Amino acid sequence: MSVCKCCGGTGEEPVEQPTSSWDTAPARLNTTPAHFNGGIDPQGIRNYDPKYDDVRLTGQLLRVTKLMVDAEWRTLAEVEYITGDPPASISAQLRHLRKPRFGSHVVEKRSRGERIHGLWEYRLIWNQEADYVDLPV
Repeated sequence: MSVCKCCGGTGEEPVEQPTSSWDTAPARLNTTPAHFNGGIDPQGIRNYDPKYDDVRLTGQLLRVTKLMVDAEWRTLAEVEYITGDPPASISAQLRHLRKPRFGSHVVEKRSRGERIHGLWEYRLIWNQEADYVDLPV
């Protein structure tokens, strides 16, 4: 049986919030300001408005990357607990990290516990060949 990284699997409220090993992030990680929509066709994104969405989406990408760069396995709920971002947004940001614009990183997925329960966990494998990843601060 797997143990929850947030609460130890006891079902009690978390006592201590886990953190990521951001200090070990690859040196090529560029955290200069950027726009989430750069290089993406705005017509292809339904309801995207930079005025309202740019800061929110770039912040999500940065938080998810900072957490997941340590290559630890985490469920979407665990990432949500640490970053405060909703699971659907976390999943979307993990998909972005697979794209060439964001470094063509590998995001692995596996079942946690018995497959019949449908609980998945993810980890980011950093692409050492990527020149940099342009993330907002």
